[in-house]
This record gives sequence, structure tokens and C-alpha cells, in this order.
Amino acid sequence: MPPIASHYVRAVTALNRTLFRIAAALMFVVVPVMLYEVVARYAFDAPTTWGMELATLLFGPYFLLGGPYLLHLHGHVNLDLVRRALPLRWNRIFELMNQPVIILFCGILLYYSWPLAMQAWEFGETSFSAWNPPIWPLKFAIPVSVVLMAAQSFAEFLRVLFGETAAIVQEPPAAEIAA
Repeated sequence: MPPIASHYVRAVTALNRTLFRIAAALMFVVVPVMLYEVVARYAFDAPTTWGMELATLLFGPYFLLGGPYLLHLHGHVNLDLVRRALPLRWNRIFELMNQPVIILFCGILLYYSWPLAMQAWEFGETSFSAWNPPIWPLKFAIPVSVVLMAAQSFAEFLRVLFGETAAIVQEPPAAEIAA
């Protein structure tokens, strides 16, 4: 792999790994909030106005920011039964065709999500609930995650194009998942 491509692949994957870990850390907020909400609601008959909504608002960025690194780990849905039966050469061809489709899909999502995020920011959009937190910052998680997904997809394309067989393997090494 050319040095510039190798640097790009390492940088994008490292950024997405870091964001994946940050997104995973959101569960350290969501779980206690949900626990507090359940105890307050059922043990004391005093539900909060913010608990369920905060958990819901945090789940979006959790899933969106974890997706790009999950693409690197080959954790998204695919045709495992078919792909495992095919020789490595065909898997490589399918990967080289698949990644541009993902990038195109990301481009379409970005085209539609960016104006909505900008509109939410311009109007200072809130949730219109009793708690009424601002949600415009969370709407930016969509275009940001779409750009990160496209960048990771291009990195995966480069990995396959330049012959990294690890990029074609269906299951990531256990050490990489734990890292």
C-alpha cells in the first residue's frame, strides 16, 4: 500500500476507534439514568420528566458514532453464508464493489441530513417535551457519522484494493474487538 494511503487508513480507523469507545462510554450514562428512572417510577411513584428522554437522545449518537468502526470490524449485516462459500478472490471483488455503494449511500444521506441539521441549529430546535432540551446538537450526529462512515468505507476499499487479506476476512480478530 502506498504510504499516503496507509497513513489515511490508519488515521481514519484510529479516529473511528476512538469515537467508537466514546460512544460506548455513553452507556455509563444511559444505564444509571435508566436505573434511576425505573426506581423512581416504580418504587416511589415519582417518574422524572427527563430520564427516558435523555436515554433516548443518547442512544442516537451511540449507534451512529459506533457504526463506522463497526464497518472496519465487519460487524454489519452481510451474506455470511454466501461469502464463506466463495473463494477469497470473489470476496475481494464483492468488497471492491460494496464499498463504493456504501460511499454513494453515505453521500445521499449527507445530502439530506445536512440541511436538516443546519435548520435545527438555526431555529435552536428543542424536543418540545416537559423537559425540553435542545436537540439540534444531536441532529449533527447524523451528518458527522455519515461522513465518518464514508471515510471508513474508503479506507476499507483501499485496504482491499492494495491486497490486505485481513480486510476481506469476515470475522475480525478477537484482540481487535477488545482493543
